[in-house]
Amino acid sequence: MLVLFHGLEGSSASHYARAFADHTQQLGWSFAVAHFRGCSGEMNLAPRAYHSGDYLEVDWILKRFRVEHRGPLVAVGISLGGNALLRWAEESGDTARCTLTALAAVCAPLDLAAGGAALGRGLNRLVYTPMFLRTMKPRALRKLQQYPGLFNREALLAARDLHAFDDVFTAPLHGFKNTDDYWAKASAKPQLGSIRVASLVLNARNDPFVPASCLPSQQEAGSHVTLWQPAKGGHVGFAQGMLPGNLNYLPQAVGNWLHAQINE
Repeated sequence: MLVLFHGLEGSSASHYARAFADHTQQLGWSFAVAHFRGCSGEMNLAPRAYHSGDYLEVDWILKRFRVEHRGPLVAVGISLGGNALLRWAEESGDTARCTLTALAAVCAPLDLAAGGAALGRGLNRLVYTPMFLRTMKPRALRKLQQYPGLFNREALLAARDLHAFDDVFTAPLHGFKNTDDYWAKASAKPQLGSIRVASLVLNARNDPFVPASCLPSQQEAGSHVTLWQPAKGGHVGFAQGMLPGNLNYLPQAVGNWLHAQINE
């Protein structure tokens, strides 16, 4: 069974989720998309949402699937979901293998400060940042309707980048001092070496959200982590790119790698 954790503002309707669903069907695997809180089409009830380092949420979800599914269990995290999945593996250490056979993180923002800075300048600030805020702000305001006084409405409306948004909403709602504290503690890169379950970390070197300069080396990643860092592919856009082994279709490449770990 493959469990997929979606990216920021993603869902089971995201293009990558549909692509992995098609591929797992071809393999004869079971497949599930785990929606983060508030992303399934209805608001969650608690005074919190989700964030890039939400490893406790990932832990609860995966352990539920482990109880209900008897065969091999693998997971894929896309972007934010990939970082959260890696943080789960880091925090779990040796016990991760009791839950998962292997995992893959695709285009994960391993260094959130570097990614946030990239999104806050140039073309990214003009194109991608408004795209995210266009859905994130209304979702946050619905949370404020549930819990009046939860955060400063005017400060949220004034936010023009993810740093400002996270400072008002994401960081305080999830127990962080501020955005810098959140980005530092939630980033997967510093603790990659603590991972003890087979993990694939795939990042294109031309990803506009994840600068190539912040990508880890194999030495930093450790012996249980396999790094794929192709020159092209953008942010979850590998349909026309080239992955290792001349595979140019994301679910096939990642699925084949996971299948190989199951058969080891």
